[in-house]
Amino acid sequence: MTRGSVDQHFMFTLAEVQRLLRAYADKQAARHGITRAQWAVLAKVERAEGLKQSELAELMELQPITLTRLIDKLCEHGWLERRSDDSDRRVKRLYLRKAARPLLGKLSGLRSELTATALAGIAPSDAQRLLTQMETIKENLRNAIQVCNADSHRKEQRHG
Repeated sequence: MTRGSVDQHFMFTLAEVQRLLRAYADKQAARHGITRAQWAVLAKVERAEGLKQSELAELMELQPITLTRLIDKLCEHGWLERRSDDSDRRVKRLYLRKAARPLLGKLSGLRSELTATALAGIAPSDAQRLLTQMETIKENLRNAIQVCNADSHRKEQRHG
């Protein structure tokens, strides 16, 4: 593939892969009575129980009101609970409820199914290389954003 071809297709192909993966994950998660967004919240809380809602919103790049609605649904289903912070009563921390554990086990199996479907026909070594390359792309973009933010800040100081 030539560089010009990569320039023409990279962003759109990556976005299309992401869109299709999200759509497929939505359909498959619905089999378990959950949305992909709710699944993402449960997975993040599982990895870091006791997170503040505000921390989770930032981590997931969601507006606080959007996250609040997701958490409300998860609490209604008995999968998640909010607890007051010991040092600041205004702060709510998030914890999994016992009922979420079996669901997360099923969703872990679903995650494996989704990954297998997406990577069908790709050798395991190639899949690992792809993942490593995607991590590099992610880091390149993070660094570029930081540089842009720093440049914008310097320009504001000069002209502000």
